[in-house]
Amino acid sequence: MADITKKALAISLKKLLSKKELSKITIKDITDGVGIKRQTFYYHFGDVYDLIEWIYKNEIIEPIIKEKDTYATWQQGFLLIFKYVLKNKNFIRNTYNSISTEYVEMFIYKNTYELLKNVVEEEAQGINVKENDKEFVAKFYQYAFVGVIKEWIQSGMEEKPEDIIEKLNKIIYGNFKRALNSLKYDD
Repeated sequence: MADITKKALAISLKKLLSKKELSKITIKDITDGVGIKRQTFYYHFGDVYDLIEWIYKNEIIEPIIKEKDTYATWQQGFLLIFKYVLKNKNFIRNTYNSISTEYVEMFIYKNTYELLKNVVEEEAQGINVKENDKEFVAKFYQYAFVGVIKEWIQSGMEEKPEDIIEKLNKIIYGNFKRALNSLKYDD
């Protein structure tokens, strides 16, 4: 029952964000959209930012990133992220612009790193590479990927996600392994 209520609150917030800025939305607005009391909101979330984090975690991280964190599937994961952003343009823009930009970026950085760290771990199989070097490679790609996503959001999300992923794939294909091999050490 708790997940149903959380999903309903998420839908209500996203609907409200299509009409007005986050700073003008109250908890009462959100709960009125669902037909529940404010106290029920606070039973599930501490504030609207907790709800936003729940939305990102449950609509992007769990279903998209957690299932696409291999070398063979990272492109699909990032494509799904781009498509989610397009489908939820108002929500993304409003949360990106209304909340401190750093908050949203920190969330994106953290979860992009998790996906890329798993890809790097997979690609490092059989290569003698230090843990901190694997982390460096994952962070390098993390900053590149997040930079691409941020630029795309800030520039109005005009370019087709498929085109961006195709370019990324051409640039990156084989480079995870090449980077790791360049950092390997002898026993």
